[in-house]
Amino acid sequence: MTVWVNGVAGASIDALDRGLQYGDGVFETMRVRRGTVRFLDYHLERLADGCRRLAIPPHNPRRLRSELARVAAGRRDAVLKLIVSRGVGPRGYRPSGRETSTRVISIHPLSPAALDTEDAPARVRMCRMRLGINATLAGLKTLNRLESVLARAEWQDAGIWEGMMRDTDDYIVGGTMSNLFVRRGSILITPLLDRCGIAGVMRRWVLQEAAAMRLRVAERRITWDSLAGAHEAFMTNAVVGIVPVGVVRHGRLVLRLGERRTADELRRRLELL
Repeated sequence: MTVWVNGVAGASIDALDRGLQYGDGVFETMRVRRGTVRFLDYHLERLADGCRRLAIPPHNPRRLRSELARVAAGRRDAVLKLIVSRGVGPRGYRPSGRETSTRVISIHPLSPAALDTEDAPARVRMCRMRLGINATLAGLKTLNRLESVLARAEWQDAGIWEGMMRDTDDYIVGGTMSNLFVRRGSILITPLLDRCGIAGVMRRWVLQEAAAMRLRVAERRITWDSLAGAHEAFMTNAVVGIVPVGVVRHGRLVLRLGERRTADELRRRLELL
């Protein structure tokens, strides 16, 4: 792993940085393919929206784009992570308004699982940990990911790829690191993210592609019963792309999903990018 802080390779982060002290920042995790960042425009648009909503001073977008392109160049497959925090500030929750944001870029090897495009449908479990409802932060990818950390700590079985997470009203919102889609006939449904959850970059792409595949898209509240009535389910994130779901375990309940044609078609389209 190689790290750049504010454009300087190997630099360290100040211990008083608000990203470290309070999780005061946002981040993007991006897939590098053939020397370029996939969906870079989408990532930078979401980053800018997050900074705007949190009132974090933005970085020069042209310089940031140039730095990301330089790090990705020459790498066939990798994971590129970008963190933007509010920066160094005085102790206490209230920002002074004089902070200068910090940007951290790191490059990581891609896991073998993310390179496997012909894998069997994933096994998924329902997590006990719940997502708190907070419309102000809904959709944002903030540095505070404790809910996902605690949910992911619930299992050690390497055969389980992901855990689904519900909010405190028992609605399924997505995975610890992914967004959820279910298909019922010609309707493609994804959880409504107006109260919590992360609006993923791959989720945005799938919603756009669905129209070209003659699917009707709906954003709705999803329960275990509505999931059980689906013909197909898959989960998405920017690094692994599209992952078909074959089995979902919820306590003693086991849901098996046999179809994966929508997921396979989306994966085929993604490979062409």
